[in-house]
Amino acid sequence: MKYLDEFRDLKLAQNLSSRIKRITSKPWKIMEVCGGQTHTILQYGLEDLLPAQIELLHGPGCPVCVTPMELINKAIAIARTPGTIFCSFGDMLRVPGDKGDLLQAKAQGAEIRTVYSPLDALNIARNNPDKRVVFFAVGFETTAPANAMAVHQAKKLNIRNFFLLCSHVTVPPVMAAILDSSENQVQAFLGPGHVCSVMGWKEYEEISKHYNVPIVISGFEPIDILTGVLHCVKQLESGKAFAENRYARAVSVSGNKSAQNILHEVFEEGDRLWRGLGAIPKSGYKLNENYKEYDAEKEFLVEAVNTQESSLCISGEILKGLKKPWQCSAFGKECTPENPLGATMVSSEGTCATYYKFGKTQVKQEGDLSLV
Repeated sequence: MKYLDEFRDLKLAQNLSSRIKRITSKPWKIMEVCGGQTHTILQYGLEDLLPAQIELLHGPGCPVCVTPMELINKAIAIARTPGTIFCSFGDMLRVPGDKGDLLQAKAQGAEIRTVYSPLDALNIARNNPDKRVVFFAVGFETTAPANAMAVHQAKKLNIRNFFLLCSHVTVPPVMAAILDSSENQVQAFLGPGHVCSVMGWKEYEEISKHYNVPIVISGFEPIDILTGVLHCVKQLESGKAFAENRYARAVSVSGNKSAQNILHEVFEEGDRLWRGLGAIPKSGYKLNENYKEYDAEKEFLVEAVNTQESSLCISGEILKGLKKPWQCSAFGKECTPENPLGATMVSSEGTCATYYKFGKTQVKQEGDLSLV
């Protein structure tokens, strides 16, 4: 398929691999931010095309994975409230709270519906005026505009029984939090292509300059990833650090202004709690004063519940790039996609689920995956 197969070309991948090996003289640790990038790396065995000195660290770029357990507990409590229809994308239904998940709540009688768009949830609200309809709004800057549009439409149409349970997080603050950590190992980033297609990439210039860290905005196909790694290594080996865009077919400097306008019309910056990472200031979105009546947390007044992660789960360390799934004693044993202990084993973009799917159980298994 034109514009797809060319980014999966084996000969081009091998050529990029040779170029990376040729210029690499030192050990380097590069973090890909997006879960979609992690999926590509594992699916096509890209680590095996890189020199041994380069280690790819998997970052917190899966919005399902970083949704805090406290909010999952709130979602379950709201869904169980009589007269409520709770709407969510399917990948959130299996994310464990400390006492079950949304799928179990549904089995116990809660009216929970899987939808494919926030506008689906808005239509459910329109068609069920006697019910309160809540949409679980989860995601990075990529999905925030669509959720903002749903709320904007609800207000325009005077639909008063529609609410968002908001868990929107943003990428630049979490990158800064990782770099600020005393445990940080990241020396360069593959930047988030999808996020930058909406928001542009000016913010990443500031991060790169402040922390003296290369950031290469990358896409999601094998050639995109290898190209991003090549340009990270070029900067690292030369002692330079700047932000550059290697996903020009989808990303511009300024991004999508229409999407940004609706996002800023409805949301404002706020502090966010990240699962496995803790509280990060101004790292997410919340409904602003003009749309506060659509905030599910204000409407339902569900109290926060103290939570306890599984003592076996190391998803927090995985999300920070400090460990790999195969270093967890529960990986593939007590923790599987059918019985996840942590959110990173739930989502298709979660690092643990991706490792499990592609049989990656230890570091640098020669020949276990190949570019096809």
